[in-house]
Amino acid sequence: MGEDGGAESLRLFIERLYREESRRVLATLIRLVGDIDLAEDSMHDAFASALAKWRLEGAPTNPRAWLVSAGRFKAIDSLRRRSRFNASLRELADRLEGQARARQGETEALFDDRLRLIFLCCHPALSLEAQVALTLRETCGLRTEEIARAFLVDGSTLAQRIVRAKAKIRDARIPYEVPTRREMSGRLDAVLRVIYLVYNEGYFASAGDALSREELSAEAIRLGRLLSELLPEGEVFGLLGLMLLNESRRCARSDADGDLILLDEQDRSLWSRELIAEGSSLAKRALASQDPGPYSIQAAIAAVHAEAQSAAATDWRRIAAYYDRLADKDPSPVVALNRAVAFAMRDGPSVGLELIDGILERGDLEGYHLAHAARADLCRRLGMNAEARRSYERALELAQQGPERRFLERRLLDLTVERHPAPALKGLKEE
Repeated sequence: MGEDGGAESLRLFIERLYREESRRVLATLIRLVGDIDLAEDSMHDAFASALAKWRLEGAPTNPRAWLVSAGRFKAIDSLRRRSRFNASLRELADRLEGQARARQGETEALFDDRLRLIFLCCHPALSLEAQVALTLRETCGLRTEEIARAFLVDGSTLAQRIVRAKAKIRDARIPYEVPTRREMSGRLDAVLRVIYLVYNEGYFASAGDALSREELSAEAIRLGRLLSELLPEGEVFGLLGLMLLNESRRCARSDADGDLILLDEQDRSLWSRELIAEGSSLAKRALASQDPGPYSIQAAIAAVHAEAQSAAATDWRRIAAYYDRLADKDPSPVVALNRAVAFAMRDGPSVGLELIDGILERGDLEGYHLAHAARADLCRRLGMNAEARRSYERALELAQQGPERRFLERRLLDLTVERHPAPALKGLKEE
């Protein structure tokens, strides 16, 4: 391979390394240098340095350790430059350099730094929205726009939320440490929500040409497993079970072209029986705990879907009953939408349509494309094609993901074909 080919291979290797390791490197650097912004800048400098140095020296046997070490010394250099204007930074730089020299060749702390970082970002001094946004940004590297779509807010609002959260951590000197078990319980709701939002972004990407981002889902499950070992409680088991049950369907969710396949049309032989067994066991354990929470109930719903031998065999009465319980625990608009769909499957599309129209009339999900897509599907099933078309068009305006947009476009095309059928050919025998 020529020099250009080698440089291109290195570039692709570093890009993959960034996708897979940058958040772990960042979490460790935050622990080492004690400042989120400084750690972020140092991490990016370390990756840039890797591109230059590894071209000459070759990649090290432990790239992550190299990047952590390089990032730490980049941070020290930055502190020394800034110490000309702030003398206290020189003392910090000297201390960090002394620690770095003493630890060269040592293995970093065994506790997972990313889990430590999640608990830092989910400190009770921050608002719940800031906790989730900051953790998604710092531990998983989601872009501000991606997080904003998950929150159904605009990007500038979300960016300001993240900046304020970082300032609060810095000004309040919130420690970057493993919380006590009692403190962990107090921060659990935010941590679980973070992990689930990460999983959802990986399982059903909010934008782009790919249906999913498998590395994000895998990371969320990894964090869920770590959390279940650290804090074995019902809702932790419920969340892990829910993610595993959803993950069991990954291979059946899209066709060879990457297009979306709906749940009732999926080839269930492709579902992972191993993940279903583990997820269902966790769901039962979570549901049997005292006062099961939203993740435990969602896991129970996912288990009903996973255990059905076919779409027609799905026990919609059980699912609708679970959604009643879920709505009591989490009376959010999205839960109300999913409950409406379950009622439509149990009681008929007209019942579901009435519920969805009520949600949209309140303005709760006007900017949520799945609400309009669900309404369109119910209208289509009721033969209300004009209404279905309007709702599909609105969903298409809002959808950002390529496979989802193509699915909605196909639905619109199907309505057009139904409205203007091709003329019958004389003498053509129907099969």
